[in-house]
Amino acid sequence: MRLRRQTMNDRLREKIAMLPESPGCYIMKSRGEIIYIGKAVNLKNRVRQYFHGSHTPKVAAMAARVDDFDLMLCQTNFEALTLECNLIKKHKPFYNILLKDDKHYPYLRIDLSETYPRLTLARRMQARDGAKYFGPYIGATAVRQVMEEVRRFFPLRTCKQSLPLKTPRRPCMNHQIGKCLAPCAGLVSEKEYRAILDRVIAFLSGDSRELLKQLESEMLAASMRMEYEQAAVIRDKINDIKQLMEEQHAIQTKAVEQDILAVAVDGIDAMVQLTHIRAGRMEGGRAILMEGCGSEEPEQILAQFLTQYYDDEQLIPRNVLVQCLPEPIDELEKWLRERRGGAVTLSCPQRGDKADLIRLAVKNAENALFHHRESQQVKYARTTLAMEELQQALGLPTLPRRIEGYDISNTQGILSVAAMVVFEDGQPAKKEYRHFRIKTVEGPNDFASMYEVIHRRLSHGLEEYRERTENGLDPNTGRFSKLPDVILIDGGPEQLRYAQRAMKAAGADIPMFSLAERYEIIFVPDREEPIVLDRRSNAQMLIQYVRDEAHRFGITHHRALRGKNNLQSELEKIEGIGPKRRTALIRHFGGVKPIFTASKEALMEVEGISSEMAERILAYAKTRK
Repeated sequence: MRLRRQTMNDRLREKIAMLPESPGCYIMKSRGEIIYIGKAVNLKNRVRQYFHGSHTPKVAAMAARVDDFDLMLCQTNFEALTLECNLIKKHKPFYNILLKDDKHYPYLRIDLSETYPRLTLARRMQARDGAKYFGPYIGATAVRQVMEEVRRFFPLRTCKQSLPLKTPRRPCMNHQIGKCLAPCAGLVSEKEYRAILDRVIAFLSGDSRELLKQLESEMLAASMRMEYEQAAVIRDKINDIKQLMEEQHAIQTKAVEQDILAVAVDGIDAMVQLTHIRAGRMEGGRAILMEGCGSEEPEQILAQFLTQYYDDEQLIPRNVLVQCLPEPIDELEKWLRERRGGAVTLSCPQRGDKADLIRLAVKNAENALFHHRESQQVKYARTTLAMEELQQALGLPTLPRRIEGYDISNTQGILSVAAMVVFEDGQPAKKEYRHFRIKTVEGPNDFASMYEVIHRRLSHGLEEYRERTENGLDPNTGRFSKLPDVILIDGGPEQLRYAQRAMKAAGADIPMFSLAERYEIIFVPDREEPIVLDRRSNAQMLIQYVRDEAHRFGITHHRALRGKNNLQSELEKIEGIGPKRRTALIRHFGGVKPIFTASKEALMEVEGISSEMAERILAYAKTRK
């Protein structure tokens, strides 16, 4: 809910202020649509840059559209890069247009059939070609960034020569600067070269622990030989690798399909982080709020989530990794297997890469819950301020915690309906919304229609209140017995007068005011001059929101009734179909549309529909097509 007509700074300042200083991906949105995805070593610094300073026209245009953003936290920049690739591939945002036009996303490729394999760029993966692939990446730029990192650490050849040569040649400049082992000159054996290649594969696969272990052994050996300069070179390489990709989670070595579930609680709500891994790659994820269960144990929350979320067997992967094993585990696995139609394993890894994935999911869940709670606190502060401002402006005896708004919708007096919307503590309470069909008014008379709906609502409410009180029932749980603190009427002083009369006739005494749409001014009973609030005030934004919501709710219902009425009236265009037969047909088929698609035999099952009448209906149905 927006209580203020906020600018970019108003809407996003709180989220930007709470950005974490960690690596990850940011997902820029405009009216719910993802328009840009990027990565950052420091999310706080990078995201803030979009809303400060000068930019290229493209970036400025994108930033001007952003009204919200989401985050996916990562452990390293390398992980953020690969996750960014997968997210852009999946969502194809408009402002990533230069990256999404390619039909095939590039891979890194090592042809293991070569004697001295190279690291190259491949536009597509070829099956069973003897090569090892890594990726895909979002574009050639991303691939080359990774290739540069590999070449910084590992002296693989870059030339296109077919090796080994019959006659060794003189080493190139890359060998002179330590970037190549010069297999073309015969300066390295195939076995030695393959040992380096194995490290490259481990590096690109995210298996950095084994690689670091080997390098640490070499550093120790060089130190023991008193080759301190060489040991220092290896030490620097170890530090660089640790900084770049301590543990890569965004691309896994096996083409597994699994979901990762973790939960964070704060005593009020719970946030479940769901991360999808498909074909061995992290495809992103989302945080899902579970309201009102923040005091339960994580095992209970995950059990509830599993049975609620995995309602579609197509969504269930072979493996589901969880922060803790929910109970009863056997029954849950059985339920998942039946839903999926195949094996499903719930597991809670304690060590290794999978445990690291769980820890990262927990971190994302905690971050999402923190932002949700902060957002709720900001929203609560604003809505409380809005209610306090409204109480002061209208001179209300109590804080208007429950506001009811009313609007009339009709088309030249036909199908008149009234809408009642309810706001509790400044938020829409949509379960409390009600529609009223106007019964006593003929023709376009909004004043009389407003009188009818207010009188009906308050009469029913007071009667139900008395009945529930006399029977020892809570009046706040009835359909109409919970009365408002203030009533808002859409319209001017005349609509307000009719509503006032209706309220008095019903025997109620509730503060009431109206809001005129054209000038956005407030009319109050027994007051000659209208009240004019600052249009930027929280109170003004709140009452406009209530009024606009009543109008939206009413007009939507009116359009639906009008469409339904047109269909029902259409039946009576058929010769021999009157109100009685029309009602019988609608009751039998459950609506109008199925009547026009029914067979002759099905139509004749309805009382009063003869063979000849069924033929007329079928003939008319053909003209509709």
